[in-house]
Amino acid sequence: MKIDLEYLKAELKKEVTEHRYIHSLGVADTAKRLAQIYQADSSKAVIAGILHDFTKFWPKEELAKRIRESKELAQDLLDYNAELWHGPVASVVIQEWFDIRDEEIIMAIRYHTSGREQMSLLEKIVCLADYIEPSRQFPGVDEIRKIAEQDLDEALQVAFDGTIQFLIQKKMKIYPLTVKARNDLLKE
Repeated sequence: MKIDLEYLKAELKKEVTEHRYIHSLGVADTAKRLAQIYQADSSKAVIAGILHDFTKFWPKEELAKRIRESKELAQDLLDYNAELWHGPVASVVIQEWFDIRDEEIIMAIRYHTSGREQMSLLEKIVCLADYIEPSRQFPGVDEIRKIAEQDLDEALQVAFDGTIQFLIQKKMKIYPLTVKARNDLLKE
């Protein structure tokens, strides 16, 4: 796959804040390193890492409109926190704007906010890279980074545990795919 990464980065820079741009490059670097450890396609990991938050700062009304109009996206997303919406919408937008047709990249971007059952290796890598990239600083992140070097599934399960606990503390609804993703990792 030959995609101009500098072009993708330049387009991303137009859509996000400087902080989010740096985060996205951190996700790309972390995803590449995890892909090398777990023998996934590192070029796909980098592309998904760069573009995973492409629509993060789009207006909520536009994200909701895109979800309503899409035949690819789950409509129940609209019943949950809008923070979930940018990943699924980005997975559609990258097809339209950049002609990215690689299903692994599309799904890795789509499910990076929620996870799902039976996540592919690339989905797990991008989801975890988003959680642990170097600019993320929260209690326990260094431990998850260490686990990630040894056991991808365990690190991702711990990350989902943290997300679920955060949502419970904030008295927010938990998207069912996140719980299913977490439980599925316990079975593997």
